[in-house]
Amino acid sequence: VLKAEYFSPWRGEQQMYKLDIGWPKTPEHFTGQTFCVAVDSLHGLVYVGQRGDNVPKVLVFSEEGYFLHSWNDTVEMPHGIFVWNTAIGSSLWITDVGTGKYGHTVKQYSPLGKLIQVLGTPGNAGSSLIPLQFDQPAEIFVEETGEIYVVDGDGGMNNRLLKLSDDYKEIWLTGTNGSGIGQFQIPHSVTVDAFGRVWVADRGNKRIQVFDKVTGEWLGSWSGCFSEDGPYSVRFTADYKYLIVAQLNINRLAILAAPPVGFIGDCVIVHSVQLADETKPHLVDVDMRTGAVYVAEIGAQQVQKFVPL
Repeated sequence: VLKAEYFSPWRGEQQMYKLDIGWPKTPEHFTGQTFCVAVDSLHGLVYVGQRGDNVPKVLVFSEEGYFLHSWNDTVEMPHGIFVWNTAIGSSLWITDVGTGKYGHTVKQYSPLGKLIQVLGTPGNAGSSLIPLQFDQPAEIFVEETGEIYVVDGDGGMNNRLLKLSDDYKEIWLTGTNGSGIGQFQIPHSVTVDAFGRVWVADRGNKRIQVFDKVTGEWLGSWSGCFSEDGPYSVRFTADYKYLIVAQLNINRLAILAAPPVGFIGDCVIVHSVQLADETKPHLVDVDMRTGAVYVAEIGAQQVQKFVPL
């Protein structure tokens, strides 16, 4: 496992974050490949999805780094993970890219791991909308209203972005396999900003594409920042001023200036952090209360926490 001391400082005029070398308190709980991380900023919890034989698939830590508990039922190969908080309570959504009886699904769990809802047809890859089918769904973002955005898939037959209603019906769908406007090659991560725009890491095309969240209309794309490696993960900082992008093959986090309302323009990297070789940052999440950034690193088999200065 790569330790914190191999971390090299941020390039640029000023540091924006520093590594929290004390998180987690007991890194030995990482026993598999850590593919994804989600922050419950309301309750101070951090969920980690990992893969491997005979390892717990979901680990739960406090934001201070204490290990709380783990669970394993009905999760085969977690890829993306997302915490959804409402006035009623919180739940956890996981995309499962396994090929067994639980795979090709997007599933909702209670914080303790009780299965609440399954979207997709377990064990069956497909492109159907009725019944709903996925093929290696990569990531999910759920708005407070319960409306859902899914990027599907992580190398399967589908290359699409779906918006579903709170009762899991299609509102709109965009995307086919290709490199044209609104097409995807491995749509890998999705997030929504405060201004009604949906941001997708179009990994294979080495670009980020932006869509109107109400209509699904294409609004623009960024490719100039990703000539070395495509974007794997997209998450906004708590103030929506910056977009944090993980680039797995060059072991880098890029901090991009988020554009104002109505104008996408070109991407500008404000800062970047160079992680250790073979760290392989896969997906990230941001604590929208404290601003801390958590990075799931499949090469290092760990999650690292960076706190804003």
